[in-house]
Amino acid sequence: MNDARQNSRNGILSLTIKDKAVLYSAYMPFLINGGLFVPTNKPYDIGDEVFMLLTLMDEPEKIPIAGKVVWVTPRGAQGNRTAGIGVQFSEQDAAANAKIENHLAGSLSSDRPTHTM
Repeated sequence: MNDARQNSRNGILSLTIKDKAVLYSAYMPFLINGGLFVPTNKPYDIGDEVFMLLTLMDEPEKIPIAGKVVWVTPRGAQGNRTAGIGVQFSEQDAAANAKIENHLAGSLSSDRPTHTM
């Protein structure tokens, strides 16, 4: 399961991804610098700057990621899609993107559907 909560400060998200299938569904490899889909019911606009603390699998440390909203799936979207936002990583988040791709090694070329495509 993943858990996205809006903290008291605007734009700070906490996302926990506990398994490879959830990570695959959330990852957005088609974005420059990579990105993740973050389930949320909070309204965001394209271009909003966000800061995310990402916990991957069983790793003890949270990965800080600065990014911007490049995708919005609103509540009640067609096809029963999960509401949320796509966050594009900044250039400084190359290590986070590499870590995600390492976890997904061998799965990136799959044709399974994701939250965004």
